Amino acid sequence: MKNKPALSTLLAHADRDFGAEHGAIHKPIHTSVQYGFEKVEDLIGVFQGTIKGGFNYARQGTPTTAALEARITALEGGVGSICFATGMAGICATFLTLLKAGDHLVCSQFVFGNTNSVLGTLRGLGIEVTTVDPGQVSAVEAALQPNTRMVFVETIANPGTQIPDLEGIGALCKTRGLVYVVDNTITSPALFQPKAVGASLSINSLTKTIAGHGAALGGSVTDTGLFDWASYPNIFAAYRKGDARQWGLQQIRKKGLRDMGGALSSEHAHQIAVGSETLSLRVQHSSATAQGLAQWMSAHPAIAKVHYPGLASHPQHALAKKLFGAASWLMAFELRDASRLNAVINALQLPIKATGLGDTRTLIIPVAPTIFWEAGPQVRAQMGIADGMVRLSLGLEALDDLIADFAQALA
Repeated sequence: MKNKPALSTLLAHADRDFGAEHGAIHKPIHTSVQYGFEKVEDLIGVFQGTIKGGFNYARQGTPTTAALEARITALEGGVGSICFATGMAGICATFLTLLKAGDHLVCSQFVFGNTNSVLGTLRGLGIEVTTVDPGQVSAVEAALQPNTRMVFVETIANPGTQIPDLEGIGALCKTRGLVYVVDNTITSPALFQPKAVGASLSINSLTKTIAGHGAALGGSVTDTGLFDWASYPNIFAAYRKGDARQWGLQQIRKKGLRDMGGALSSEHAHQIAVGSETLSLRVQHSSATAQGLAQWMSAHPAIAKVHYPGLASHPQHALAKKLFGAASWLMAFELRDASRLNAVINALQLPIKATGLGDTRTLIIPVAPTIFWEAGPQVRAQMGIADGMVRLSLGLEALDDLIADFAQALA
């Protein structure tokens, strides 16, 4: 198309626009692990990187995963993407391939529980980690050290919904030459492109918002094209050739997929691609539902606090409105009487008592005794996670039905 299409149009026609074999509406699934060549010189060229776009072994990619990568790159406005078996595989690959012992990482203190667990692993490998409240760029700047290489934040924190000073941190990282990594999972490209705030890399757990049906695991790392990899000291000599904009992704692919093996299957790549076609429609609906439910809960006497960026009472409401437009499907609330936690959740009929996020169905989970139990009470207090906090991932149910269900359960 000559003019840039709307997101829903891009997603509906991505396979055809990128080229699908035999006139297929959907890109086919390529299940082959090995890929042959007529000339051994071509096989050598793919191994050595002198031939682009070729495939040799499915651990580093297939035509099906490549099609999904092209789709994610278009959504994020980047220069390239790599898909992984899970979002956590993408996060770990980013940390472990771009950082080394003696480096320093500055990270939001409000990150996803499993990401927080990985920080402990990094410390054990000799990588220094400092966690800060990223709501003020001054806190990030104060944490910087001469050996700082990277800053990592999430667009909307899970489950407390805190939002970093995304623009301020982006400007700081540009000035200091730091890799700026933004986890875009909760917002997704339907609401936000981290490139707009100067991010170097954007990470998505494809399992959640983008795939959206809770049926396939996947993750992605997208290079926005804004970081100068030629200036980054941790790029291996073998990857310092050709277009410098691709050096970071090349190293992540070789080390994160080839060496660590976090490869996405073609079957799941296909499911994620099909699920992504309704991304904008799902996010619009679930964001509107979350907004309505959050407003209703804010007035309920049994609820002490509601965490949702779409509420005017949220500390970063103005920022969310400016950057995202809508506040996505993630929200949390705190019961006044934490002893009623299990009883209230068990009384609900529509929300499914399950972990996970970004499904077509509303999911509910008590936070402290589950996903943040391992972190311990001190970390939970630092992250603002009360004993009575409940996390909700809003799905596609009607708002009135959810309100009626919560009304009877809270009563």
